[in-house]
Amino acid sequence: MSKKLLRSGFIVSFMTLISRVLGLVRDVVIANLMGAGSSADVFILANKIPNFLRRLFAEGAFSQAFVPVLAEYQETKPDETQQLIAKVSGTLGVIMTLVTLIGVLLSPVIIALFASGWFLDWHQGGANGDKYLLASDLLKLTFPYIFFITLTAFSGAVLNTMGKYSVAAFTPVLLNVAIISAAVLLAPNLAEPAYGLAIGVFFGGLVQLLFQLPFLYRAGALVKPSWGWSHPGVKKIRTLMIPALFGVSVSQINLLLDTIIASFLISGSISWLYYSDRLLEFPLGLFGIAIATVILPVLSRQHASADPGQFKQTMAWGIRCVAMLGLPAMMGLIMLAGPMLMVLFMRGAFTLDDVNMASVSLMAYGAGLLNFMMIKVLAPGFYARQDTKTPVKIGVIAMASNMVFNLILVFPFGYVGLALATSASAFLNMVLLYRGLSKANIYRFDSTTVWFIVKAALSAVLMAGVIYHLNPSIDTWQQFSFGVRVAELAKLIAIGALSYLISMFILGVRPRQLKTQ
Repeated sequence: MSKKLLRSGFIVSFMTLISRVLGLVRDVVIANLMGAGSSADVFILANKIPNFLRRLFAEGAFSQAFVPVLAEYQETKPDETQQLIAKVSGTLGVIMTLVTLIGVLLSPVIIALFASGWFLDWHQGGANGDKYLLASDLLKLTFPYIFFITLTAFSGAVLNTMGKYSVAAFTPVLLNVAIISAAVLLAPNLAEPAYGLAIGVFFGGLVQLLFQLPFLYRAGALVKPSWGWSHPGVKKIRTLMIPALFGVSVSQINLLLDTIIASFLISGSISWLYYSDRLLEFPLGLFGIAIATVILPVLSRQHASADPGQFKQTMAWGIRCVAMLGLPAMMGLIMLAGPMLMVLFMRGAFTLDDVNMASVSLMAYGAGLLNFMMIKVLAPGFYARQDTKTPVKIGVIAMASNMVFNLILVFPFGYVGLALATSASAFLNMVLLYRGLSKANIYRFDSTTVWFIVKAALSAVLMAGVIYHLNPSIDTWQQFSFGVRVAELAKLIAIGALSYLISMFILGVRPRQLKTQ
């Protein structure tokens, strides 16, 4: 089992790496095109709303509810699996068609809700009124993305449950290619480049869905959709999905709350938080989400086959992997925030001031990286057992806490306070998820895992010290040419990674400790 998990995890991580690298290229192109000004703020918001819904419904609540039910059908009712897929796809397709139409028609209302500061400015004839009007237009182009990506997430969940992880992990590459193509070929020729980027989002969603259909056909899972609201499997997914909306997707709700508050702050706040979050998403997607993607179907099958011993071992494997990869990534983001933003984004309309402003929020987000990654592994421990009530209670507590943290921290720290509040609520979310698993005797840290985490933490602190000692000042970084910056950053990352691995080895960590029995 451990070899299969490691191989699957590597495949997903590698495909995710390709996607994340292209995602960074996409953000570099956007930053060069629009910087962190008003148009960038508007496009980022218009793109963030359907992506928020994607993570909340498609990759969040729906996938966490659908995968365990599909795995149960494959394990106990294999003859009814195709019917379940047909009923779910048909029901989901109809619902998302209605949601998309409503979203396009009510785009001005949605923008008024998610960017209240801009709406009030428009209503009062203020300077940000144009932002509200442009965002309303752009959302009409970007909102249909939620239709395409929800069906794409459905297809990917089917393929993942069948053990075909690489297709779903590679699919986001196509979205990045579409947006990059639109940014290079279309946007510069328009009076408002943001329209070109929004068109890229629309076609990126369509291409992702079309790409997965042949793989579903080969897997024997491309069946004719049919309405099935009352089908037993669909009813079970509905029951699990409703509370799951507040479970694993709490971090996304928190980020959106940050955006709403940021619309009242100085211009550029939304963009600085966005670029910080994009760098945070790189290790989170590469490691945390990849590991969670692999273990959820495995945990679901182990629960369906009543194998609690293997269930706990799989959870322990996920925790150790997250600790080993997440701790050095967290320290790296904090120590190298400025240089990474400078290398990736400081060109064109993205200035040194933007680098300085975004680096502070990146450090604040980075402090919560391990907690974000732990949530991705702990939450499947509930969802695999088809328990969505416990995560929803925890999610509501964490979300309410984030609102309180926002109000406390935004006044002294501005947009950075929003990032700090998100990291603090993620820590609370992680602690409560673990406590829930422990109290229910589903999973507890064993001594091997505890010592593994301690050794990884010590090694990550040592790595941070090495980077701090070798890292030039920001003024020195500014004087470097682009090529020297890239070389210097690569050198620091390589030295940091090497010092981390050497420290782990000296402390007695060996590859066999990442195996399950």
